[in-house]
Amino acid sequence: MLSIEQIKHIAKLARLGVSDVEAEKFSQQLSSILGYVELLNEVDVKDVLPTSQVTGLQNVMREDTVKPFCTKEELLGCTELPVQLDQIKVKPVMNQ
Repeated sequence: MLSIEQIKHIAKLARLGVSDVEAEKFSQQLSSILGYVELLNEVDVKDVLPTSQVTGLQNVMREDTVKPFCTKEELLGCTELPVQLDQIKVKPVMNQ
């Protein structure tokens, strides 16, 4: 079982403030977790292939294709704002 000093050291490394009561509680919980990991380390997995997902779902994204788009003149023709030097002139957003 992890000591309270070890828990406080881990908390300090993680930059977490921990009270004595919390350290006692976390000592039991973290020791239980580490015990479970030790149990998992005993399992022989040398012939098991890595698995990234188990649902069998496949990517459903569509093919990335280039589609025709408006010309610059058509886009500039859609605005009610004034056009100056092939750019839409807008009100300033910052005061000088």
